[in-house]
Amino acid sequence: MKFEQPLLEGLLIRRYKRFLADVRLADGSEVTAHCPNTGSMLGCQPANGRVWLSRSDNPARKLPYTWELVETVPGTLACINTARPNSQAREAIEAGHISELTGYSHCRPEVKYGEEKSRIDLLLSGHEARPDAWVEVKNVTLEDNGQGFFPDAVTTRGQKHLRELMAQVSLGDRAVLFFVVNHTAIETVRPADHIDQHYGQLLRKARDAGVEIIAYRANLANEDGCPSGEITLTKPVPVILDV
Repeated sequence: MKFEQPLLEGLLIRRYKRFLADVRLADGSEVTAHCPNTGSMLGCQPANGRVWLSRSDNPARKLPYTWELVETVPGTLACINTARPNSQAREAIEAGHISELTGYSHCRPEVKYGEEKSRIDLLLSGHEARPDAWVEVKNVTLEDNGQGFFPDAVTTRGQKHLRELMAQVSLGDRAVLFFVVNHTAIETVRPADHIDQHYGQLLRKARDAGVEIIAYRANLANEDGCPSGEITLTKPVPVILDV
């Protein structure tokens, strides 16, 4: 997935009201950017940290800038825009880069399903030999010593998604939880039991019920550690569920 225009670099002043962030640009001007992330963003909002913004020329937008990337520590990038992972996952699947999900001829986003009135991120169909695959996509940016954790805050919505995925397995379809690892330092993914113990328990129950759990890391940076202008999923990452 390529950004339409080169990203603008700045320094984070503060994030507030969840969806707003003040940023000082390279020319010294200060702008307020949309922060497209409902989570706690734990570890992804360092004081005076380097951030990168996209800009929209749509005159109808109240805030033309959107916060996309952050340097969590020198040389390490994370994508905090939770609107990106669905596109990343879909592009990678349709390009045949996700070995677990090849062979499907159709991919539909945001399909209504389930008794709890959910919308699946991606519904794959048209495989010659395998049932439809219901794919729920999650963004992983919480990192500690090379380990990635999900979620970064208690998530009743995420718990609902796990229940819905288990229900699809019971109906004979495939159900896949797809962790998009948007952090260049993460080498493994684990449930964040220290943040949401119930989610961790439910995730293991989902695994035992037949929900497939996969993770792929995005290539966010060039060799110099700066944003590459394109975020593609390139590397499978182990998911560790053992306590």
